Amino acid sequence: MAEKLNKAAVYRAAKPKEKDYFINDGGGLFLLVKTSGTKLWHFVISFDGKRNRLSLGIYSGVTLEAARRKSEEARIQIASGINPAALRDEAKAAKQLQKQNRDRVKQGLPILDSFADITRHWLASIAHLTSATTHKKKTSRIERLAFPLLGDKAVGDVKPANILAVLKPLIDKQQLETAHRLHAEISSIFAYAIVHNYAEYDPAQPVAKQIPAQKVVHRAAIIDPKQFVLRDIGNYRGTFAVHAAFRLSPLLFQRPGEIRQMLWEDVDLATREWRPYISKTDFHHIVPLSRQAVEILESVRPLTGSGNYVFPSSRGDGRPMSDNTIRTALKSLGYDSDVMTAHGFRTTASTLLNEQGWSPDAIERQLAHSPRDQVRAAYNRAQYLDERRRMMQTWADYLDALRNGATVIQFPLQS
Repeated sequence: MAEKLNKAAVYRAAKPKEKDYFINDGGGLFLLVKTSGTKLWHFVISFDGKRNRLSLGIYSGVTLEAARRKSEEARIQIASGINPAALRDEAKAAKQLQKQNRDRVKQGLPILDSFADITRHWLASIAHLTSATTHKKKTSRIERLAFPLLGDKAVGDVKPANILAVLKPLIDKQQLETAHRLHAEISSIFAYAIVHNYAEYDPAQPVAKQIPAQKVVHRAAIIDPKQFVLRDIGNYRGTFAVHAAFRLSPLLFQRPGEIRQMLWEDVDLATREWRPYISKTDFHHIVPLSRQAVEILESVRPLTGSGNYVFPSSRGDGRPMSDNTIRTALKSLGYDSDVMTAHGFRTTASTLLNEQGWSPDAIERQLAHSPRDQVRAAYNRAQYLDERRRMMQTWADYLDALRNGATVIQFPLQS
């Protein structure tokens, strides 16, 4: 059995030689003496049938007593089924990760493997599936509402209670639509994390039942032709561009956001078509333009035709008309939001056109309610376009008759 070292022996014997050599302290502990004179403690371990050498430090910083104490700790770990070499590697990796994350924070990047980091990867993976506008809204919602509590937390450490804490303020404020959207997005992030081995389960799943079901609130709309607002629209005293947008809204019955953001590049007055991209349903829509709609657009073109938007903001800041503009116009005519809304023109058109016997599929397509089946959606686009052209012109003529005070009758469809 090797005689254990004492301090005097170390000092006397541990001199550099032509080659590196070991001085045995027994029990697997050695002092490695380098040709440079550097002295390093090593402990030879055997774990799962494999031998490995564990560095315990430089002699100048680790005394003989300390080296023996460390080697004894390693023996206890091995007896407990713990690999001290693996434990040392994990600690070293953790230190490197800490340094790397400090550098990332300085650069404005999220901590590695954090909820924010995995969210960035997930957002990048779905960018091609959504429009730029939708992707931007999704990113903003997660950053504003989820990142403050979850952003820096390791994605694998996120618990259901953490997610509920994110959603609770939205639930308390009855912002249930936002709560459901955010919950679905967080769940999708964890689905990505599970597939890519960053997490083992989705902690958002048990939180779903804690979000109350959203009550559907239908936007106010007048569906009685005799009480329709067409005569009052003619009495609106706003700017010419706003008046044009106001008159166009019932003729086209598209979503208010799409009308106010109408681009001249999407309008073809020669073919009498408007072809906007509908971000809500992610497809390019065709809106046939009636003679009356073309006349309105031609009247406003000298005023706004040199810009991007058909109905630009009055501030001249390059943005479209505000989303409150038509709402304010309706209110100025005495129509509060519980009576009629800009979105209500869609409900009015859908109700009356269905009553008048037009094809429900043509009406739905004109409303830009795209079928879930994309093959059927493409088929519908081709099948109903001619019918929608007839429908839009007949609808415009019908609105003229209402505005002029004609007797309201069910008109026959044109074949």
